Amino acid sequence: MAIWHSSYPPGVPSVVDIDQYPSVVALLEESFAKFRDQNAYVCMDRFMSYGELDRLSTQLAAYLQGLGLQRGDRVAIMMPNLLQYPIAVAAVLRAGFVAVNVNPMYTARELEHQLNDSGSRAIIVLENFAATLQAVQANTPVEHIVLATVGDMLGLIKGAITNYVVRKRKKAVPAYSLPGAVSFNRALAIGKGRNFTRPEIKPDDVGVLQYTGGTTGVSKGATLLHRTLIASALCSDAWSQPGFKRKPISGQVNVVCALPLYHVFAFISCALLGMRLGAMNILIPNPRDMSGSIAQLKKFKLHVFPAVNTLYQGLLNHPDFASLDFSELVISNSGGMAVQEPIARRWLEVTGCLVAEGYGLSETSSGITCNRTDTDRYTGTIGVPLPNVEVKILDDEENEVALGEPGEICIRGPQVMAGYWQRPEETAKTMTADGFFKSGDVGVMDESGYLRIVDRKKDMILVSGFNVYPNEIEGVIVGLKGVLECAVIGVPDPNSGEAVMAFVVKSDPELSEKEVANCCAEHLTGYKKPRKIRFVDELPKSNVGKILRRELRTQVLAESQGSS
Repeated sequence: MAIWHSSYPPGVPSVVDIDQYPSVVALLEESFAKFRDQNAYVCMDRFMSYGELDRLSTQLAAYLQGLGLQRGDRVAIMMPNLLQYPIAVAAVLRAGFVAVNVNPMYTARELEHQLNDSGSRAIIVLENFAATLQAVQANTPVEHIVLATVGDMLGLIKGAITNYVVRKRKKAVPAYSLPGAVSFNRALAIGKGRNFTRPEIKPDDVGVLQYTGGTTGVSKGATLLHRTLIASALCSDAWSQPGFKRKPISGQVNVVCALPLYHVFAFISCALLGMRLGAMNILIPNPRDMSGSIAQLKKFKLHVFPAVNTLYQGLLNHPDFASLDFSELVISNSGGMAVQEPIARRWLEVTGCLVAEGYGLSETSSGITCNRTDTDRYTGTIGVPLPNVEVKILDDEENEVALGEPGEICIRGPQVMAGYWQRPEETAKTMTADGFFKSGDVGVMDESGYLRIVDRKKDMILVSGFNVYPNEIEGVIVGLKGVLECAVIGVPDPNSGEAVMAFVVKSDPELSEKEVANCCAEHLTGYKKPRKIRFVDELPKSNVGKILRRELRTQVLAESQGSS
């Protein structure tokens, strides 16, 4: 028994049987039958039941099979949170193909790389991003295009009005030309007249290629097998159960799906876990539109709220957020970046539900550690390893360090990817001899098995031989009144090798550099204090709101080279 198992809530097993389903498709189809008359998703006031999702995904699967694609072929899905996404991903998986999740905000260069790297022969894409596809299609293996519009699932009249507004008023659809593309609704209609051939899908078949964010180099495809996805969904389910016992829920479980479904966090925590629970996902297509998102959420009781720190923070700062119905909110879970204590405290105060911070990567099919969901205790950690997960903290020579000592977090378990898609050398670099995945994150484990991230190895700042971790400094600065957001990086320094630089977004225009410096002087030892403080209007972020320190470093280096 691992030390962290003693920290588990009562009733949560240390090992979950992941062999109860031969494939993700079996899990989906069980839910389609079990919850047929319940709503699976709602988007822009259009509800879609489990039974309808079953029917429409079968039709689209039949259409895709009719294109001549072979078993195991990759099909890219480039779409925000719309009803077409769950239809598309269920269809691709049921047809025996591999779903390739694509960030719709990709540039042409990024899209070309992913389509070529994955070898995608088909793509299901929203027309808003068709111009990007047009720019690169000739240089990729893509032969078949299914073209969706925002209004596809909203009915004839509402759909037409919505598409008119998106195209003409918002001008959100750049001009494009994709000869031979078939509309999403036309594909459904064609598939309805075809026979669907149910393939035999095995646990070790590839289900999804989940591309890394590219923050550590070239974007690579994490190969997630059907058994990998099942393990992640079932272990997340087991870990969530104590949270559902905190207070009674009236009716069906509602999951807030503001995180993009093409990202591994929402793909597991909203899409797959939602299916397993028989829940309804409330799709938010554009979470940056805080007012519009809150207006949608006002229509429902909220039960499960996955998010990242920046989204929690943005919502808390909106004047209408506190008016939402949190009376039955039982789980708020986070990942992607550290949840700062002031944000966690405010969230608890406003919603009555503490944020259960977790940790995971594309390579681990989302979460592999999490705090308990049955408590309001803030730990300042990423929790303990979930069922079926083993964690070691290793030094640079791959020796296990003592409890309380920092080292690289390394993970083994069925949730870990089979490897990077067609990159055996890259895979080998990230695995230990005994099969642990090297996360690249520096962490410390305490005697109860709780893990604390001290930072990414490459984000660590070395000041005169002392290790400085940006998360610690950011946590201090963001606690200062008048600070909205903060990011800390290391910059070259002739005296100390590196110096600390802080980028600060103000919420109070009167906040001064001196006040930030005084706050740091009060809470941080000398070598940790920022040598430079820069106020900025916003910080660069990934598609899920994770602050990209790398882009700030690149910017500062370019400035220094330009001035020299």
